[in-house]
Amino acid sequence: MSSAVLKSDPQPIVACTISRDVQIFDLLIEDMESALGENWGDLSFDDAAVYLQQPEAQDLQFVTIAMDHDDEDRIADITHIISVAKSREIKVILITEDVSTAALHQLLREGGDEFIPYPLPEAELARAIERVLTPIEQIPSQPDEEVRLKPTGTHDGVVIPVHGMAGGTGATTFAVNLAWELANVSKTETPRVCLMDLDLQFGTVSTYLDLPRREAVLELLSDTEVVDSEAFMQALLPYEQKIHVLTAPTDMIPLDMITPEDIGRLIGIARANFDYIVIDMPSTMVEWSQTILEAAHVYFAMVELDMRCAQNTLRLKRALQSEDLPFEKLRFALNRAPGFTDLNGKSRVKRLADSLGINIEVLLPDGGKQIGQTNDHGAPLGVALPKNALRKEIAKLAKSLHDVNQADEAAAKV
Repeated sequence: MSSAVLKSDPQPIVACTISRDVQIFDLLIEDMESALGENWGDLSFDDAAVYLQQPEAQDLQFVTIAMDHDDEDRIADITHIISVAKSREIKVILITEDVSTAALHQLLREGGDEFIPYPLPEAELARAIERVLTPIEQIPSQPDEEVRLKPTGTHDGVVIPVHGMAGGTGATTFAVNLAWELANVSKTETPRVCLMDLDLQFGTVSTYLDLPRREAVLELLSDTEVVDSEAFMQALLPYEQKIHVLTAPTDMIPLDMITPEDIGRLIGIARANFDYIVIDMPSTMVEWSQTILEAAHVYFAMVELDMRCAQNTLRLKRALQSEDLPFEKLRFALNRAPGFTDLNGKSRVKRLADSLGINIEVLLPDGGKQIGQTNDHGAPLGVALPKNALRKEIAKLAKSLHDVNQADEAAAKV
């Protein structure tokens, strides 16, 4: 038997790294080897565009383009590489370190499929590879009138942001269920409700409603100047034909990738097409937080009886007042509030409010372990736990907000 028979064919190269010098990105080398063994290669910025058009590149499934701040002067070359890759149906994963928001914005707009910051988070490259190589599940097609509302442009919606003063204060639970209750507040009419998840990195609204995240969200955020009502409505996902949801993007993106102007445009479009816009905010204050605060009709700040929330509330109060921003728009809601008979707990609430110089206007009872379980199962409390104490309190608050809004509208017509 000849040695030629025993010799196996070399495995095809299915991926390439593209960079100025891949040795700069040693963690990328390790993760590529872990994911692909020896079935990958390395290209420089100078060689990549030419190689991708050669027959040798026919087996390539994806490329990882790694760059840092020093590569921004070659942004034109890199966008050309992305263009060539997309023309050959090769997926593009961007890996960036200290790259400006504008540059990243441009690369994503040109066709980058995934973005991962460097140093690479553990196992994130493997997850990104799986995502780009897995066909996007198609949402079952249904008649447009059953799936999405048509844009109207005739509304003047009420903006209601929800902001947790610390992690785990129930902000997303509150936002999701407030949106649901507002959509179901009336037996004679159905208010148009939009729920926006602007926690762009760790948002879980889609999980709480068992909705898929959509690539269209990143496209929407990447170029808001061309977004109109039709494009905005197409990016939303309906839940039970009651609320329409702008999920967080499929992948983590920098919070400063979008600007105050971007947020202003999106809120303006949402207000023109919905009666209520509930916004789940990131816990971090960002450049566009002021834009949302100024657009808000009421801004819910979620707190609990602990030192974290007290300290963060005091810091936020000082920051807003020092910049002469409308701190008075904040309505503090206490999650897991003490019961009616818990006199000691009620005393603690009063001391907290007095020490911070705030009014705690909304007291939300502890809904128990069922709340977390229901969130994981992807259903609003009004559907899964209609008799739960927390659900009832949120429903009462939604009705109060709706009644006030109806009264304001009636007064405006006089």
